[in-house]
Amino acid sequence: MQIVKTIKEVREIVTDWKKQGLTIGFVPTMGYLHEGHQSLIKRSTENDRTVVSIFVNPIQFGPNEDFASYPRDLERDTKKCEEAGADLIFAPSDSEMYADDFSTYVDMTGPTDELCGLKRPGHFKGVCTVVSKLFNIVTPDRAYFGQKDAQQLAVIKRMVRDLSIGVEIVGCPIIREADGLAKSSRNTYLSEDERKAAVVISKALETGRKMIENGEKSAETLIAKITELIQSEPLAKIDYIKAVDADSIVPVSNLDGNVLVAAAVYIGKTRLIDNFISEGSEK
Repeated sequence: MQIVKTIKEVREIVTDWKKQGLTIGFVPTMGYLHEGHQSLIKRSTENDRTVVSIFVNPIQFGPNEDFASYPRDLERDTKKCEEAGADLIFAPSDSEMYADDFSTYVDMTGPTDELCGLKRPGHFKGVCTVVSKLFNIVTPDRAYFGQKDAQQLAVIKRMVRDLSIGVEIVGCPIIREADGLAKSSRNTYLSEDERKAAVVISKALETGRKMIENGEKSAETLIAKITELIQSEPLAKIDYIKAVDADSIVPVSNLDGNVLVAAAVYIGKTRLIDNFISEGSEK
């Protein structure tokens, strides 16, 4: 497995692979990899070659967010990539990705207007910009994203469609700890007590899923119950809990159809997200 740090090197390697008729899978990450990332890499091995990018993207963080403290460990990440079957790591510097006078961005309205897009202004502008750059650099056949970041997955699918980018977007299931907590690089921020408290998020969402399975149709009723359960944990502070259309990210009042139920919750100072998608029948 190779590690490269320049756009030129990635392009040369991928060009050579394509001359050989090989298919390219791509997993964009911000590093500090866990089993969730590894599941994406393993899925990508359905292609002939897999590229993993490791880049903590500064332009998707707000001024009071955790860019400076976001965990970074390239040596550790390299081992995780090797274990999962990656062929190439692209680990650029900030200056390699963004010139000093960088001034071109990719943005959208609609799917970015709710959930994390509403709570983190400019976040998806940064995500769309860096992912479009990475697609231009790596030129993959397929790219793999986890459902834990369900709004991001919907946004990337819309961007690829709207801009006619020639890459297939593959969504992959949430990978969880044994107690149900969604795996996240930010879980490392949690103290022992906070880690125990964080399980309330997945438990509350699982209750919501069962409510829908048992016939609940009211988004208001569902959200009220999930809210009640999460608020029972003293260390938890709700950022949002919403039910939206899974593709358009528009809020829904009725739980029929393809509905994303998403939560963002602070456990102490750490903001965690989780969700589930209910694929009910349309009336």
